[in-house]
Amino acid sequence: MGGIILKKWLSAIITLCLLASLSFSPAAAAKTAKIKTYKNCTELNKDYKGGVARTAGIKNKGGKTKYKPYISAKLYDANKSKDRDKDKIACER
Repeated sequence: MGGIILKKWLSAIITLCLLASLSFSPAAAAKTAKIKTYKNCTELNKDYKGGVARTAGIKNKGGKTKYKPYISAKLYDANKSKDRDKDKIACER
């Protein structure tokens, strides 16, 4: 009888731990994180050296770049005004 109660408690504790780890995962935090809008390319390039591209298949119109851009449609959309040549890569360098 005592073994059955112990198994139920152990099962409940394991379930609670799994639920807690899912709700505090970094992926869940990233989904709820606010997309940052930068005031200029200097500020954006401090966090993303190669700028921010809307999709992975985008080609730079300006020629060769020094760094590979970070891919994020949401981050690009928030900072679209910094894409001077309209090639879907903001603040590339």
